[in-house]
Amino acid sequence: MTQPEQQQAAAVENEAAGRGGLSQAELDELVASSDTGSRGSTGPVGAFIAIVALAWSLFQIWIASPIPFMLGFGVFNDTEARSIHLAFAIFLAFAAFPAARTRIQLALGVGVPLILGTLFFISAKAGTPVWWIPIVSLALVAAILLGSPKDRIPAWEWALAVLGAATALYLYVYYKDISSRVGAPILQDFVVSVIGLMILLEATRRALGPALMIVATVFLVYTVLGPYMPEIIAHKGNNLSEIVNHQWITTEGVFGIALGVSTSFVFLFVLFGSLLDKAGAGNYFIQVAFSLMGHMRGGPAKAAVVSSAMTGLISGSSIANVVTTGTFTIPLMKKVGFSAEKAGAVEVASSVNGQIMPPVMGAAAFLMVEYVGIPYFDVVRHAFVPAVISYIALVYIVHLEAMKAGMEGLPRAYTPKPIVQRLIGIAFTIAVICAVSLAVYYGMGWIRPTFPSAAGYIVFAFLSAVYVGLLWIASKEEPLHLDDPNAPVTALPLPGPTIRAGLHYILPVVVLVWALMVDRLSPGLSAFWATAYMVFILLTQRPLMAILRGEGDLGGAIRKGVSDLFDGLITGARNMIGIGIATATAGIIVGAVSQTGVGSALADVVEVLSGGNILAILVLTAVLSLILGMGLPTTANYIVVSALLAPVIVTLGQQNGLIVPLIAVHLFVFYFGIMADVTPPVGLASFAAAAVSGGDPIRTGVVAFFYSLRTAALPFLFIFNTELLLIDVTWAQGVFVFVIATIAMLLFAAATQGWFLARNRIYESVALLFIAFTLFRPGFWMDMIFPPYHEVAPAEIAAAAGETPAGEDLRIRVAGVNDLGDPIEFVALVPMGSEATGEERLAAAGLAFRQDGDKMIIDDAAFDSPAQKAGLDWDQEVLRVLRPASVPSKYWMFIPALALLALVVMMQRRRVPGLRRAEA
Repeated sequence: MTQPEQQQAAAVENEAAGRGGLSQAELDELVASSDTGSRGSTGPVGAFIAIVALAWSLFQIWIASPIPFMLGFGVFNDTEARSIHLAFAIFLAFAAFPAARTRIQLALGVGVPLILGTLFFISAKAGTPVWWIPIVSLALVAAILLGSPKDRIPAWEWALAVLGAATALYLYVYYKDISSRVGAPILQDFVVSVIGLMILLEATRRALGPALMIVATVFLVYTVLGPYMPEIIAHKGNNLSEIVNHQWITTEGVFGIALGVSTSFVFLFVLFGSLLDKAGAGNYFIQVAFSLMGHMRGGPAKAAVVSSAMTGLISGSSIANVVTTGTFTIPLMKKVGFSAEKAGAVEVASSVNGQIMPPVMGAAAFLMVEYVGIPYFDVVRHAFVPAVISYIALVYIVHLEAMKAGMEGLPRAYTPKPIVQRLIGIAFTIAVICAVSLAVYYGMGWIRPTFPSAAGYIVFAFLSAVYVGLLWIASKEEPLHLDDPNAPVTALPLPGPTIRAGLHYILPVVVLVWALMVDRLSPGLSAFWATAYMVFILLTQRPLMAILRGEGDLGGAIRKGVSDLFDGLITGARNMIGIGIATATAGIIVGAVSQTGVGSALADVVEVLSGGNILAILVLTAVLSLILGMGLPTTANYIVVSALLAPVIVTLGQQNGLIVPLIAVHLFVFYFGIMADVTPPVGLASFAAAAVSGGDPIRTGVVAFFYSLRTAALPFLFIFNTELLLIDVTWAQGVFVFVIATIAMLLFAAATQGWFLARNRIYESVALLFIAFTLFRPGFWMDMIFPPYHEVAPAEIAAAAGETPAGEDLRIRVAGVNDLGDPIEFVALVPMGSEATGEERLAAAGLAFRQDGDKMIIDDAAFDSPAQKAGLDWDQEVLRVLRPASVPSKYWMFIPALALLALVVMMQRRRVPGLRRAEA
């Protein structure tokens, strides 16, 4: 968050503190300053910016749809689409975001172009014309010094916007020419690339603040000045021709994978969320959660968590989630007894977790698809259990806070039915949903082969019939209005009518989830179909509702529907400005890493700092993510840290004998990236919540951080226990893991909050942490008692292979050299088949050995064999051989853990007055 934005948030917060609430205009201004850009929303200039944003949304819908391929017109390859995507983002960044004028911001705005101009000038090869570089740098500095008014766009900023868009479009316009001279840029390429890099970094400063601009500049400086760096990270240095070719002209840098994911996937998901919110789904989710949970202890806070989880299904932005749900829930939390800081912190903790909530996770989740090389369905599957138990734990934390303060809920709007009757009703509802799901699943399976050419039309007709039916149900209820949260609450809304009033909002989410999870379409195509259906709903829901309610004024309803659609398309595009710029600038960092080889050097640095200890490496990674996240948006933070440290964690884990799946490492980085939105002193979401609550932003951030400790603990746990990510588990095991992990997380929350049944004593909190850890990772203790592997001498590897159960892995620790000739040690997992003898099993795995004195050397690892895939190669020395041992189930450790839990419960029950009286 930039300093002016912090000052603005603090000013708004101070004003709010005097009257306990914010106007919608002030909230819109807060969101605009961070997400959509605070300039150019009115007048002719505002209309022009809206047209550009609308054109961007329409372009993204066009390239995601199958229509260009059906017509044979308007088909863009990946590089061309990325070029146009970035052109829109840069243009709108200069048009919508005024530049900050603080001393630090001005120093960066002036200093970075001068530094880069100097570096580019001195790094050019002899014979390359460079007279123009100082002119470019000085012209950009002059434009920055001329100022950046908030109420208008001066001529020099229009020039920067147009010039920046033109440099991005260069790859699209000259695509064929560039492809014929890859690696040999001409003067035109030099000029465009240098201007493009400088303008992109200035756009980054405006839209995202100084941090990402500084980090990207540091990597460009490192690229040029490699020979002058400390020996451990020194490299030969790259000249201007290499930088231009790598960073701008090819897809290794700015136009790399990150910008490609923003173009192909992220935009449509952000647009889908924007359209769904514009249709009224955000308000619907809030009202439903409030009607269902408002009567409980600390009810509005629990409603905030649940509504943020539901909003998180469709939103990947922390601050948008905070403001959308927090406007309503934070004042209500304060009414039932929460302090301003705690009310804001609950909203922050729940809203930030929206980025880890499937099916629409934060933008970084779509980058995982490309970086890890797995389908989005698998990313969602792996992220599901941690996300859900994290939200359940937050509801429990809110409950504990309410218990501490002796809070009560808000008055119900009805007399509840007996508990048995309610349970029967819930069971019946679940059964109906399951029956409908099965009918739809098998019905779709029958329709497609029976009517192959007309299946799409039949499905659309069926969806439309369901949609009209749900609208008819909604028309019988009162329309949902966003209540004034500052008005007194006399009763909660009735759950039944509230739920029925917006069931049709669930249909687009069903379309999205079906396309992603059942049909297994690509994320981009899934989001296209969901967005297309959202467009249909926006255009029809008001007219159809007017007809069903007999309200008349059909023309006015149609006009409002069209207006909602255009507003949603424009808002979606403006929400994407920061993400588009962030992914492009992060591409500079990724490009520098691949160009300089700093990744392998960093691995050496990290190994030295951590002493090769995997836990120490994870702590270093978490700290780096939090530090970078203080200034970088989540997406850029994820790109930088995953590019630098994810391979290091996997490699050093393997050297420590811990085989860490790549998806686990990337989720680890992702979790700590979103934690940075909470962490003081610059957690953007905390400032937004404080502006709504009237509390102190730093104290709000501190409280939110403690509430979010459960989110910080989860990544460490699933690195060592990958069952939490549903890796290599059956359905039954998955349900078991979910139940146990949920209990463990609730106990962890009770320990960190200092309250279980009563206020914890220190030793009780320690016991609860011990129990939670045991439930999360029972193997830790069991491995101490019964080692899971028997070590045998390298010479007896054949006997060990014969004794290893078929289908399990034989662990072989080897020493050798890597691709660069540096000595390495690591553990390889070689799967054993069902052959009769150990020699035959090793041969089937592709391994051959030779004895060299008292050493066992790998003589050959057959190409594409299991051994080669495990990393084994010829001439590696076998140091240790570990075969699986027959040990008791690790789940036996649950017995002492649960016994200790029973003891804690007994001790605390004696201190709870109500329970003592009941027992007496």
